[in-house]
Amino acid sequence: MHPSAFDHGRLFFDTYLDPQAAPTVLDIGAQDVNGSLRSLAPAASRYIGVDFAPGRGVDVVLDDPYHLPFADGSIDAVVSSSCFEHIELFWLSFNEVLRVLKPEGLFYLNAPSNGDFHRYPVDCWRFYPDAGGALVRWGVRSGYRPALLESFTAYQQLDVWSDFVAVFVKDEACVERHPARMLDRVGRYMNGRRHGVQGILCPQDHTEEGARLRRLTGHPQGLG
Repeated sequence: MHPSAFDHGRLFFDTYLDPQAAPTVLDIGAQDVNGSLRSLAPAASRYIGVDFAPGRGVDVVLDDPYHLPFADGSIDAVVSSSCFEHIELFWLSFNEVLRVLKPEGLFYLNAPSNGDFHRYPVDCWRFYPDAGGALVRWGVRSGYRPALLESFTAYQQLDVWSDFVAVFVKDEACVERHPARMLDRVGRYMNGRRHGVQGILCPQDHTEEGARLRRLTGHPQGLG
């Protein structure tokens, strides 16, 4: 897990989950590779790590990547970091997340908005600022009522990755149960979205690498 992914995971737990509570947390893509979100969850959590292959930190190996072997409405929070880019049909996985969450349950998604091609076992997607809203619309089309509480693209931290971070609640009727936002604590970010606020916060057309290239070349189109 790269440094910014670890820090954003910590910020999610600190912002949204009561450290004294005992939530059931489901981690999709839980294999411990240079760190895991498990270490950041409230100490009393019932933490379940699922992945598509066995490994350290994996409690349940999925036979079907698009079916989570848990009952409807049984999970308090689902987290997934650096995994959805490797899921070929990630929108089906999003629906499974919504199915297993309680109505007030949260889904924390961290996926790259840039970066090198890296196959585990495939590498299919990068997530841009409109991805969170698109997932909400897909969830609604599929019969759910999710809401995007917030999303943003982070600046790089000691690595090449620019994280796309989004937090969803399963049922939009439960938005008010989660008043705090990572956006208020994360510091610098670009292309943020916040529930109840129109438009994009801190808009930036260029990726961090693109902006850097334009500064180096002095040309508005970089090397184009």
